[in-house]
Amino acid sequence: MDLNDHHQSLGEANELFEAQAHIYGHFFKYATSMSLGCALELGIPDIIHNHEKPITIQELVSKLNLPITKTFHLQRLMRLLVHSNFFSITKFHDQEDKVEKQGYGLTVSSKLLLKNASENSQTQPNLLPFANLILDPVIVTPWQFLGRWFRGSESTVFETAHGTPIWEFANKNPGFNGLFNDAMASDSKMMSLVVENCKEIFQGVDSLVDVGGGTGLNAKILLEAFPHMTCTVFDLPHVVVDMNDTTNLKYVGGDMFSSIPSANAIFFKHVFHNWSDENVLKILKRCREALQLEGDDERNKGKLVIIDMVVDENHDRHEITNTKLVFDILMMVLVTGRERTEGEWEKLFLEAGFNRYRITPICGLRSLMEVFP
Repeated sequence: MDLNDHHQSLGEANELFEAQAHIYGHFFKYATSMSLGCALELGIPDIIHNHEKPITIQELVSKLNLPITKTFHLQRLMRLLVHSNFFSITKFHDQEDKVEKQGYGLTVSSKLLLKNASENSQTQPNLLPFANLILDPVIVTPWQFLGRWFRGSESTVFETAHGTPIWEFANKNPGFNGLFNDAMASDSKMMSLVVENCKEIFQGVDSLVDVGGGTGLNAKILLEAFPHMTCTVFDLPHVVVDMNDTTNLKYVGGDMFSSIPSANAIFFKHVFHNWSDENVLKILKRCREALQLEGDDERNKGKLVIIDMVVDENHDRHEITNTKLVFDILMMVLVTGRERTEGEWEKLFLEAGFNRYRITPICGLRSLMEVFP
């Protein structure tokens, strides 16, 4: 074998080894999520937070009341989660024995997963309930039925796995329903960041309907920033039946496919991605009928305000696009919805009779869309 053939052979071998690493990396991505789930189950983020300084592996084992024999194994778990940027590791000098040690700290991501960080703040973001839902066996199990679903006739993979659509399952299983509602509420706490950075979008809006607004967390955040506004939380009757109205916040039960209460602005947060194009079109038409088109001021002519994902493979960072595409498959697994590109959103807006829209991609994975009649 001459030198050129040798180099070609090495190149082909390296390409195969890279492909193998790529395959293994994707096959075992679930290991990271399960490892993170283990850390959350053990309460590791809160232990580190309460320690108020970098915590050594020995201190962590002690706080967790684990057998000493598990020290090495916990260190291996933490090594993966440090590499995945859920925890940090820093070196420090112990004041007592003056020996250099290393300890674990929190990252921005793990600070969003603390159990008690949001107890004293209605608006402090906390995604632990969302993590608890996504890692729950009820949500994890359907992924093992994806191939069977493609060959079957059920509308969702969830139904293939559990024998019933997710909404019916939730109604029949109060524990899961509570888990689901807590997850949706925890994600809604990010709304305070949206309001803070997009005040001009809500300024001038006198009345707003939050469709699918649940217990009213989004509306309360808006009212705190815009006390002149009146808000209506519109959701299914059983969701709002026990909610109490206030001076500028009221709860109305109904079906968004039939009619929506009138207002200057109609607000949707993470609603449309649950539904097929056909159903989204029906909802958009009900919205156009409900909008109050008043005055000469552009801000008061009535509009939809939508927070949802916009898939943009050409401009988003690779990891952002990857997460959006994973969410798209999640919608296929759990419900009949999808994540959409700007072109797909535009088609729906125009078909429903709206004339123009504006997209502001300022919400991390999500974008804020204003849609005008």
